Amino acid sequence: MILTSILDNDFYKFTMQHGVIKLFPKARARYTFINRGRHAFPPGFAEALKAAVNDMTKLQLTPEEKEYLAVTCPYLDPTYLDFLQGYRYDPSEVHITQHGQDLEVLTSGYWYRTILWEVPLMSLICELYYQLTGEERVGDAEVIKITKDKIEKYKALHITIAEFGTRRRYSLDVHRLVVETLKQYGAGTFVGTSNVYLAMQYGVKPVGTHAHEWFMFHAAKYGFKMANMLGLENWVQIYRGDLGIALSDTYTSTVFFEQFDKKFAKLFDGVRHDSGDPILFAERTIAHYKKMGVDPVSKTIIFSDGLDYEKVAHIVEYCRGKIGLSFGIGTDFTNDVGLPAMNIVIKMYEALPENAPRWTEVIKLSDASGKYTGDPKMIALAKEMLDIP
Repeated sequence: MILTSILDNDFYKFTMQHGVIKLFPKARARYTFINRGRHAFPPGFAEALKAAVNDMTKLQLTPEEKEYLAVTCPYLDPTYLDFLQGYRYDPSEVHITQHGQDLEVLTSGYWYRTILWEVPLMSLICELYYQLTGEERVGDAEVIKITKDKIEKYKALHITIAEFGTRRRYSLDVHRLVVETLKQYGAGTFVGTSNVYLAMQYGVKPVGTHAHEWFMFHAAKYGFKMANMLGLENWVQIYRGDLGIALSDTYTSTVFFEQFDKKFAKLFDGVRHDSGDPILFAERTIAHYKKMGVDPVSKTIIFSDGLDYEKVAHIVEYCRGKIGLSFGIGTDFTNDVGLPAMNIVIKMYEALPENAPRWTEVIKLSDASGKYTGDPKMIALAKEMLDIP
């Protein structure tokens, strides 16, 4: 088995699953694999991926893992932890085909079940790709050195960093090395990982709140104009002030801030930046908090868009003293091994809310047009309805 724990997933998948079970237990969702980097998959890749997916049926929450979640995440209901203990991956929800060098991966089923597939599928695709293409990475000692050098440079900036690299890691073994090294050399700077399994293994904080799909589904159920507001309202209803970082760019941050009123500005601890110019976003966020009568220094921006040291240092130089800031760094930590990192995503593309007459195509706009996902006609409709140029 490549994956060894059901918690080898991003934290926000479990926090969203908890919310979906409470609010949308009969909703259905479909996800698709997007090969942004146009990687050529070797012969037999689909069969290897199917075998790895079939192995995932053996994963189940252990009593120790359940106790860890109960103690570490008291905002997760005991009934949810009981559910997760009984959850098993169902490979029939995943359809994998290969046509030459092109790979197709589709996931379909109840949203509360299929929500857990995205991250482990992506990590499997990456790990198997490197295995089957046979290119050798740098050795463990070099991985440790690279990671140590990075976290020491970040320490010199006097900032906090979380590791967000599960989805596009080189391998689980490399990921372990990275987190172990970050913990060993990153005291005071390294504050946690999005990977719940490794957070438990290394005694660090699991980090995350929600992802784009949370708001994408709300658009399918309530319409584009209400997606941000009702997505935030439902998050507050579930978590009552916990997990207070709001994702801002599902339908552009301009639209987001139109609905991020004083209530949300005061209640949420901050916002996450995931696309577009980070300095422009910081300017807009600071101005918005001031307009709402909120001191920006009391709030935090989590920057998480394809970061490396140079980008982080540039952001710190602008934001220092103006607003709280922290950083989530993914692929640059978990796939810096001397080979090109993969550029892949898996995104929800259709949703079927309870009692809806038909499936609805869902989209993500973001603050960078190159990161738009979804049907072009639906994207055009959303832009027209939301008055986006």
